[in-house]
Amino acid sequence: MTPFGITAPPRILFGRGEAAKAPGLIRPFGARGLIVHGANPSRAAWLVEAMGPEVLTLSCGREPTLDDVIVALSAARDHRPDWVAAIGGGAAMDLAKALAALIPAPDGPMEHLEIVGKGLPLKADPLPFVAIPTTAGTGSEVTKNAVIGLPEHGRKVSLRDDRMIARLAIVDPALTDGCPWDVTLASGLDAVVQVIEPYVSLKATPYTDALAEPAIGQGISALRRLMAGEDAAARDQMAWVSLCGGLALANAALGAVHGFAGVIGGTTGAPHGAICGALLGPVLEANRAMAEGAARARLEEVCRILATELGTSAEAAPQALQDWAREAGLPDLAGLGLTAEMHGEVVEAALSASSMKGNPVVLSAAALRGILEAA
Repeated sequence: MTPFGITAPPRILFGRGEAAKAPGLIRPFGARGLIVHGANPSRAAWLVEAMGPEVLTLSCGREPTLDDVIVALSAARDHRPDWVAAIGGGAAMDLAKALAALIPAPDGPMEHLEIVGKGLPLKADPLPFVAIPTTAGTGSEVTKNAVIGLPEHGRKVSLRDDRMIARLAIVDPALTDGCPWDVTLASGLDAVVQVIEPYVSLKATPYTDALAEPAIGQGISALRRLMAGEDAAARDQMAWVSLCGGLALANAALGAVHGFAGVIGGTTGAPHGAICGALLGPVLEANRAMAEGAARARLEEVCRILATELGTSAEAAPQALQDWAREAGLPDLAGLGLTAEMHGEVVEAALSASSMKGNPVVLSAAALRGILEAA
């Protein structure tokens, strides 16, 4: 067996009602804190009130750009927090994780951002970071990177360091109850992508396989039930799939869906989960067409699982998944703002994306353009 390591928060709590333990578990990190929440501050009010008057709150209502990080960093450093917590979706997680990393840093973000910056390791340990997700999708509560948009470059890139992993992650599915259907669909498809791509990636391990493979069917099943109506058991299952995806991608790799997603998101500003959902079927089809041996066997297993959940054949599964997502209300890439004229530039940028390195096959520029046309 090939040696492998496991990167994960030292403590993860999962289950309904577990979020109530957050205040008592955060207090040992210090009295002064920073809480980053989503667009609706009322969803974080219970935590802010419990943590007392020495807490600064910052809102993150969209996927953070570098400018957003710089503005938030100035306010956060002035506050001098002992810890940073995020309660919200993937955007709030990314901003909070970046702030926890950069507040103690003696330099600015560009020293550490991948691709557009120097990509250097952090020069100081991050502040303790606590993650409490309110959506089931990104798995960012258990990953070691923060995704930052740079609209002027047409890219989303990562601030990444092993020390950025959360000290505590609390996944309470009750916090996702009542999430709007469009957010549920997009974030849920992102979660499904994040158990499929690590499973078929070149860097899969027995640990990531154990997390990812069972979660593929669970994710599609739960998402279909949630599109039919609110369902607490399906919310629980979707939160578990999202957590599995975060742990799997942190310890294996992603693939062409995410290789494209950072570029398309940076170019159009469209939601990350919706982009991933639109790309999943066409990427599966393109990978299966070129894969051989063990890689082909894994892709066929994914298609078999999808076929069982969607009531179709394994051969038709990628298209059936795409058709179901469209019928559920997911826009195609054109509907998300990607015009045909943008395809060439997007393909060129995606070829150098870090996530492409984990894809089970090397996709040519022509194959990548075909994916965009199909999505």
